[in-house]
Amino acid sequence: MIAVTGANGFVGAAVVAALAHHGHAVRPLVRHATGTAVPVGSIGPETDWSHALQGVTCVIHCAARVHVMKETQADALAAFRRVNAEGTRRLAEQAAQAGVRRMVLVSSIKVNGEATLSGAPYRASDLPAPQDAYGQSKWEAEQALWAVCRTTSMQGVVVRPPLVYGPGVRANLARLVRLVARGLPLPLGCVRNQRSMVALDNLSDLLVRCTDHPAASGHTFLVSDGEDLSTPDLIRQMAWALGQPARLLPVPVPLLRLAAWLTGQRAEVARLVGSLQIDLGPTRETLGWIPPVSVKEGLQKMVKGSVQ
Repeated sequence: MIAVTGANGFVGAAVVAALAHHGHAVRPLVRHATGTAVPVGSIGPETDWSHALQGVTCVIHCAARVHVMKETQADALAAFRRVNAEGTRRLAEQAAQAGVRRMVLVSSIKVNGEATLSGAPYRASDLPAPQDAYGQSKWEAEQALWAVCRTTSMQGVVVRPPLVYGPGVRANLARLVRLVARGLPLPLGCVRNQRSMVALDNLSDLLVRCTDHPAASGHTFLVSDGEDLSTPDLIRQMAWALGQPARLLPVPVPLLRLAAWLTGQRAEVARLVGSLQIDLGPTRETLGWIPPVSVKEGLQKMVKGSVQ
């Protein structure tokens, strides 16, 4: 029996479906009772997981306080820590006590940082360098899991995805799809960056692989589609899937950065013009894993699910 936390979320729901597709018995864990899922309440240092973990051999921990562009909490780090770090520690401790064999933690590439230089992709062996409260809390969540694994027989696996896309995606990527769908010209024709992303189907497939692969235990894996895109190429792919022309205006990147500084949109524009690449090689080699879905297929599926 494999338990999935956050089972009704963007990633969690896809993981539940992927596990079922591979013939695994699944126990969906959610905050509030719904359907056949098991309610566990809010996640934090006092959460009681004991009833939800009975008979479970593996846990995939997808639930988290997610990164938001406009934070409303006065102490964002404390809010992230309570759910992501302290909540993970509590789950790991109770999972080990319940005899769970392995726990797979969905972390974030933000543990590595926010951007990469040309020819220097992120690797799991890099020193962590989180730049915001969310990334810091995810790094602390990883440390909490490893601390429990060192003192118990439970095995740990950490997976750090970059931007995850698929049907139902929200925030900036969903807004970009809507802009492309409307045929609006976008001032990104001069951008020459490279970004790693991961399709929801690819991330789910890797997480399923991590539940029982003998070589996964004790490792941190970075995951992507294995096909990096520039922002203009991403827009072209979206436009193709939508049957629209890609309307890209050749605005110089320094001018975009200046406009972002003047309008308070520096973080958003930095993601559009900057690079963030990961080295997928160690994940491929250790797990014998090949992403089952291409970028073209993944984006087409996302776009169709976003404009319906």
